[in-house]
Amino acid sequence: MLRRLHPDQPESFAFTPANLAWAEGQITKYPEGRQASAIIPLLWRAQEQEGWLTRPAIEAVADMLDMAYIRALEVASFYFMFQLQPVGSVAHIQICGTTSCMICGAEDLIAVCQEKIAAKPHVVSADGKFSWEEVECLGSCTNAPMAQIGKDYYEDLTAEKFGQLIDELAAGKVPTPGPQNGRYGAEPLSGLTSLTEYDSGRTQYNASVQLAADIGDTVKRIDGTEVPLLTPWLKDAKAPATEKPKAKPAPKKAAEPEAEAEAGDKPATLDAARDGKADDLKMIKGVGPKLEGVLNDIGIFHYDQIAAWTEAEVAWADQNLVGFKGRVSRDDWVAQAKLLATGEETEFAKRAKEDGTYEEDT
Repeated sequence: MLRRLHPDQPESFAFTPANLAWAEGQITKYPEGRQASAIIPLLWRAQEQEGWLTRPAIEAVADMLDMAYIRALEVASFYFMFQLQPVGSVAHIQICGTTSCMICGAEDLIAVCQEKIAAKPHVVSADGKFSWEEVECLGSCTNAPMAQIGKDYYEDLTAEKFGQLIDELAAGKVPTPGPQNGRYGAEPLSGLTSLTEYDSGRTQYNASVQLAADIGDTVKRIDGTEVPLLTPWLKDAKAPATEKPKAKPAPKKAAEPEAEAEAGDKPATLDAARDGKADDLKMIKGVGPKLEGVLNDIGIFHYDQIAAWTEAEVAWADQNLVGFKGRVSRDDWVAQAKLLATGEETEFAKRAKEDGTYEEDT
């Protein structure tokens, strides 16, 4: 299936403070020079924030990871989990249309979508609340036919029951996911026929449905307030918060990076490049076109400027390059700049000149 960007795009994209903190935390999971490995979780977070994956969002994530835009677009267009067009404000419904579900009535479910939402997939309903599509196997063949709504499976569906689910969602309710015919998970509708001793002491629903029921609203999109931001893989990771995430005031999270931004000493800067000719800072591993522009904007134009940075100035740059925190020390810019300033070339610079591309971290 050909997947293209939607013709109508917003002007810009920016993560909310909570989602930005989360995204920066995810990047730190990966080794030096491999931040592009965070592309899927960051694109997913952007989609959760906006509802669908816009071109500005794809490019913003690419900038954070210092990737070429086309590389990020390749990922976004390859995986069907990413929606490249607007979706319903309440839910985007995915109907499984593979063999088991098709035999058991998937076409009837699609007919309900065509009647209640839109005649064609990927078209938002007149009230703006829903959109739908047919997808390949969602892995719940025993409970066919089924649909994924939000983050949950609704299984053992009939056309009538499915229509009721859509009506409930439209009214602001969150129906209990899982089998819709009363059975427990994928067990026989009549109950266990073997291992009956394990039937006692179970939760009301099977594990995944029980978790969804406990959460209470799994149709709601992630907004960054669900769980505390934890980075236990970092040496300076803070202990888990004890209070519930919703009790945390959002402005506090946004203010924390500003407090850290005072660390270190700001390097000396220039008003303009010497003789009007700046060095190609993209020859430094870890600096892409976006970051080069950021450096130029604050007055960094030449290799020898970076080569002269002290530890305190590196600390300042690591904290104040918004969206690229930790990049300076991670890729050891100072050592690279010292070689480039004397006319030598790093291995990265040689490779970049040979193939005509800058770092993509693929």
